[in-house]
Amino acid sequence: MVNTVTPSGRPFVIASIMLATFMTAIEGTIVATAMPSIVGQLGGFTYYSWVFSAFLLAQSATTVIYGKLADLLGRKPVLIAGVALLLIGSLLCGFAWSMASLIAFRMVQGLGAGAISPVTMTVIGDLYKLEERGRTQGMMAAVWAVSGVLGPLAGAIIIAHLSWAWIFWINLPIGALAIVGFALFLHEAVERHRARIDYFGSLLFCISIGSLLFLLTETDAGPETLGALCVVFLATGVFFLRHERRTPEPIISIELWTRRLVATSNIATLLAGMIMIALMTVLPIYVQGAMGRSPVVAGSTLSALVIGWPLAVMLSGRLYRAFGIRRTLRTGSILFPLGASVLLLLTPQSPPLLVGISTFLIGFGMGLLSMTTVALVQDSVEWSMRGSATASLLFARSLGTTIGATAVGALLNIGIAHYGSGTLAASVRKLLNQPDGLARLSNYTTARSVFDEALRWSFSGIVMIAVLTFIAVWLIPVNRRSTDKEQAQVGVSEAASH
Repeated sequence: MVNTVTPSGRPFVIASIMLATFMTAIEGTIVATAMPSIVGQLGGFTYYSWVFSAFLLAQSATTVIYGKLADLLGRKPVLIAGVALLLIGSLLCGFAWSMASLIAFRMVQGLGAGAISPVTMTVIGDLYKLEERGRTQGMMAAVWAVSGVLGPLAGAIIIAHLSWAWIFWINLPIGALAIVGFALFLHEAVERHRARIDYFGSLLFCISIGSLLFLLTETDAGPETLGALCVVFLATGVFFLRHERRTPEPIISIELWTRRLVATSNIATLLAGMIMIALMTVLPIYVQGAMGRSPVVAGSTLSALVIGWPLAVMLSGRLYRAFGIRRTLRTGSILFPLGASVLLLLTPQSPPLLVGISTFLIGFGMGLLSMTTVALVQDSVEWSMRGSATASLLFARSLGTTIGATAVGALLNIGIAHYGSGTLAASVRKLLNQPDGLARLSNYTTARSVFDEALRWSFSGIVMIAVLTFIAVWLIPVNRRSTDKEQAQVGVSEAASH
């Protein structure tokens, strides 16, 4: 693979990368803000979390495949194909007529989104030397910060004044510009070589994780159905692990994942991904339903999460130099249980600022974690395995978000059934399936109380995952003797903020 992009063409390639990154960055907050209204019109509140899970499952299953395809076919065709597939999914999502169709089209979106993060990171590595990447990664962090502010605002405006379909169609002009930029300015000479892509392993992974998600979602199913799902999950999971050990080029390198630094970093990243998607899934509906606030206010609480992340990235170099990478990482890990514990203090009368404080603390901790683990993992392996090691972190986070979205949704549904006692639970779900049901929830004291108590189960689950994240971070082996200056340079130059 030989990069032939001219110096004058680099800014246009980076601009195209920023546009593609913006699509995936704003997708989380804009959809999370609008979903309560969308589910009210389409119905099917029980499958609320599947709108997120379907996207994330497809994305996580294809991330490593796209990385291998980029090495085999070149970055340009893979990026263009990924963005185009995401746009096709976005177009179809706007025409969804039911929750089932929306979930299916969200999976199409995820199949395209799987290409964007790993391949754009690779392109940046192709275009810039190690010491030149810090500024570019700072620009990527700024994209996430801007999307964190614009996403909730755009979502609220679209829901208030336009069809909810524009939540997804807003991607179309942005993605089209990105494709044009890649087509005109991203040039490369591809060295053809044979490579095996583990499609069968990916299929086994999707079946195993998909059955797990159904197992978590179908809480009202009979014991036969739950037992069958459990058998499918375990059988395909074991078969997947055996297959990955034997195949020459697995999507998950078992040998790589057994290294302590890589394993602990991936575990911490997976748990952090679960926290991130859990917040994006339940906080908007809590702020709107239990607190009775507007979609704009609900979305702004998520902005604090997305702003805290890139802010930590931008400050990480200074923190490393001042306190050392080990102390910075471990001190930052405290922010996970600290921020999550604030959620337990929430009541329907709490100010939204309290929610924002919680998400900002967690977002800042996630920024430090993502920045540091990428730098440490990349620096711990030989050059030939650096791409696989980086992809393992992205894979772990995607897997965490996939499982987290479904798990927190399952806790919410179980909580409604527990506190609603049959008839009342059905009434709450019926209300939530109405277009304006979430906004009207605050007018029904009993239903609001059930909803509040049910969401506390989800909050408790987030706190438990945050504590596990804290423990996992402390298990990451950081070499005390490594100089702060050297590690800070690696972190600022190489680590991707997302």
